[in-house]
Amino acid sequence: MVGACRASPAPPISHLPLRNLKTFRIQNCSQQSKASSPPHISIAQLPNRRLFLFSLPLSTFLFLPLPAFSEGDSVISTEYDPVTRSERDASALISQRISLGIELLEKGRDLQAQGDFNGALQYFSQVIESYKDLAFSEYARVGRALALYEVGDREEAIAEMEDVSISLKGYPEVHAALAAALYADKHAALLAENQFTIATLLDPHFTDLSYVRDTKHWPPSLISSLQHFITLS
Repeated sequence: MVGACRASPAPPISHLPLRNLKTFRIQNCSQQSKASSPPHISIAQLPNRRLFLFSLPLSTFLFLPLPAFSEGDSVISTEYDPVTRSERDASALISQRISLGIELLEKGRDLQAQGDFNGALQYFSQVIESYKDLAFSEYARVGRALALYEVGDREEAIAEMEDVSISLKGYPEVHAALAAALYADKHAALLAENQFTIATLLDPHFTDLSYVRDTKHWPPSLISSLQHFITLS
């Protein structure tokens, strides 16, 4: 480097003023030193690591090694359950209770279909007493009202029908049964007509006596009342 700085000066140009030769050599040497030294890179010019990662193509990450999970981690992840044991036990008890209630309801309907309305009344009453907090107990009340009408307690049967026609509003069977009972026992033709209109709009089958006898298994006394209403006799 020092030898390069001792190169002979260039001959002066006639139309330019002469410079101090020593000063020219120093400046020339300084310029050569700057040219030979590596350029200074500031910290601000270094690319940010995060930006560098985002600048890589997506295919690059497909070949990156995945983190290894230990066997203990996989066991913990498979054994995690957000439902506690007590919650599962409570759910199982509720399911068992619902199954027992529906079984009693079906037994009452089977006896109703066989014409045993006294036996059906007992099962329907048991469902209402033991499972009144469950929704299907309302359908047991419908069966109980039909059975009561047959065994002779028509006043209680009509009261039950009126109550259930509100809690199960839109259930066509209870509206049709109430229409028949109101017409035959209460002589309330207008109220009976309103209830029967609701029933037949939802299910026109209730205008057919064979349907309520063979499909819905109504008791004979209520079928007779419905016949009187339909024929206005």
